Amino acid sequence: MTEIPVENYAPAWPEGSRPDLPTIGSEREVLTAFLDWHRETFALKCSGVPAERLSDKGVPPSGMSLHGLIRHLAGVERWWFRTQFAGEDVPDLYYADDDPDQDFDALDGDPAEALAVWRAECERSREIVAATPSLEDTGRIVATGQPISLRVVLVKLIAEYARHNGHADLLRERVDGATGF
Repeated sequence: MTEIPVENYAPAWPEGSRPDLPTIGSEREVLTAFLDWHRETFALKCSGVPAERLSDKGVPPSGMSLHGLIRHLAGVERWWFRTQFAGEDVPDLYYADDDPDQDFDALDGDPAEALAVWRAECERSREIVAATPSLEDTGRIVATGQPISLRVVLVKLIAEYARHNGHADLLRERVDGATGF
């Protein structure tokens, strides 16, 4: 079997541009570090792409684009941390019951603005996590009233970013050939 040189596995992104992942730490430290690592990975996959290319739907028949993923992940951050967990009464982003896929389909907005909204939602999510004393603290799922712990919300967001970072990797590669973690 031929070995592939380790440099073929190296990320295409500049070294040190994401936070290091802990190998030890409290559950909160580990979960929040992994979530921030995935957030930064997503940001890196979108960085350097010309604004007009962020809306490219480069993997047919999928309607996904980096712009759509930015909008989707902003909405996911808001939905899970602000609406479900913290119980804030805020409007949905890029979603309506009669048009649930508008985050991916209606790309009429400015990608830079969508990126700023996503970053603001990530920051608000971090504030909510920092202000919550325990991972056992709960919010309420809007549709069912069922309790949901901060721990579960963090795990759900890590899974969401992990899935969509794979999509973003394929989309970015279609735009300009860049690949990486």
